[in-house]
Amino acid sequence: MDNILHVTSAPHVREKTDTQRIMLYVIISLLPASIFGIYNFGWRALVMIIISIGSCVLSEFCYEKLLHKKITIKDLSAVVTGLLLALNVPHTLPFWMVALGGVFAIIVVKMLFGGLGQNFMNPALGARCFLVISFTGAMTSFTYDGVTGATPLALLKNGESVDVMSMLIGRTGGTIGETSAIALLLGAIILILLGVIDLRIPGTYIITFAIFTLLFGGHGFDLNFLVAEIVGGGLLLGAFFMATDYVTSPITPLGKIIFGIILGVLTGIFRFFGPSAEGVSYAIIFSNLLVPLIEKWTVPRAFGIVKEKKEKKEKGGEKA
Repeated sequence: MDNILHVTSAPHVREKTDTQRIMLYVIISLLPASIFGIYNFGWRALVMIIISIGSCVLSEFCYEKLLHKKITIKDLSAVVTGLLLALNVPHTLPFWMVALGGVFAIIVVKMLFGGLGQNFMNPALGARCFLVISFTGAMTSFTYDGVTGATPLALLKNGESVDVMSMLIGRTGGTIGETSAIALLLGAIILILLGVIDLRIPGTYIITFAIFTLLFGGHGFDLNFLVAEIVGGGLLLGAFFMATDYVTSPITPLGKIIFGIILGVLTGIFRFFGPSAEGVSYAIIFSNLLVPLIEKWTVPRAFGIVKEKKEKKEKGGEKA
């Protein structure tokens, strides 16, 4: 009787990483792009980040307080949403607009669908698209060094040349967090080293988009054009920091690859065949909507089901 083993219910091994820690890792990984954005665009970028984060955190707190729900702002997910939203808007955007975007991201996209883990699209991208549709002029007006002008991707779409090195460093116009490819890649390396993401989604996404660009970009195998398209706009920001969102991306290995392929193709279609020079936000949102189908097609078959069907067929043959 002394040797009786008391077995508890699964799981027996518990992961130490929780939501708060993961969100903290994401915040840390976004610091290089955030700091460079503040350096590049000045004090307005810093105020924009503060207002965006504040509106998201306050919206979540007020919603849960009014509905007598558990307060969840300590998990830092609202902070991540606010930071991502700020990095996806131009620094010249009126402050009240980014605050409205924060409210939309939390209340409409996140909380009305059940809160963290229930939203069907990335809240920050949903808010960005809402702002683009509602305030197109303000969201597509970019100023750099006091001069209002087109982004590098817009120049490429018009057939003009761009300085790829400036795009890598970030000395160009654009949204607060998308300009410096080096800062974004540094943040991506941090995410990978901390084990927050793997390379299946971003790697497949970028490779697919690169192939699409070479085939349909209209410039053949022009590597300068290819690199400019990859490092320009929101591709790197979207690929590493938003397409990899746990809630709105597939969990199966094959599903992640299919998801990345769809992202790359849609981004290419929007950029090269659409009216806008950008397309990452819409590509990610459309792909988010396909995640349930992708997971349905790629979920591994339960062990024993195929064998059971085979045995039934054999028994049916014997009876016949």
